[in-house]
Amino acid sequence: MSRPVRVGVQLQPQHAPNYGLIRDAVRRAEDAGVDVVFNWDHFFPLYGDPDGAHFECWTMLAAVAEQTERVELGALVTGGGYRNPDLLADMARTVDHISGGRLILGIGAGWFQRDYDEYGYDFGTAGTRLDLLKDYLARIDARLRKLNPGPVRDIPILIGGGGEKKTLRLVAQYADIWHTFAKVDVLERKSKILADHCADVGTDPARIERSVDWPGAEQAAELVAAGATLFTVGTGGPDYDLSGVEEAIRWRDGFNPESVAGIA
Repeated sequence: MSRPVRVGVQLQPQHAPNYGLIRDAVRRAEDAGVDVVFNWDHFFPLYGDPDGAHFECWTMLAAVAEQTERVELGALVTGGGYRNPDLLADMARTVDHISGGRLILGIGAGWFQRDYDEYGYDFGTAGTRLDLLKDYLARIDARLRKLNPGPVRDIPILIGGGGEKKTLRLVAQYADIWHTFAKVDVLERKSKILADHCADVGTDPARIERSVDWPGAEQAAELVAAGATLFTVGTGGPDYDLSGVEEAIRWRDGFNPESVAGIA
């Protein structure tokens, strides 16, 4: 293995009637030993009461950056069409500085129609949203190079999605991390497709970290054998139960990388 196995938590900013609940969850997650604290970029809850409490993604990330000392942080993932891309690059650079160089810029094409409709964005089609993401990634890259001061580090780009023709092409062109919901067989197949796109654009596929949702301790080693090294556990308010995170951390800390050699 060329990179360590890592554990992330997605603290979903839903059903927390006051921000103190989220602040406490961030503290508990960092103390527990997670490697990355993610949130998500939506404007309404995705499950439970659809009109329940919800907070905005990027202002929360700035607060998380100021509160924490060790963990990386980012959105899993930013809605590609929700913000002017040059502004988003500036926001990312600023949060990167607040954190001392710990930001991951997660982004995807977007999919939750209510976000678009209620906030006045054009929902379009899956194809038009992916075309917009392609344009935005180029603009984000260009703006990050122009900002003064620049980012603390080359901000890692995480792209979420599994579309084989467009999304994986963008992963090959721009991403440092690829997040997918794929099972083992799908991850293996799509990794081969990603490798083909990487060959086309001149990128080493080994430099792109594979990120997946935490599948449980019994299945995690198979995903590592298939190439995944970043596992993320999702949890929502108001309780922000971290028991799944603690399981993943125990597994990470006891994991022997040599053990995956015998997994087909």
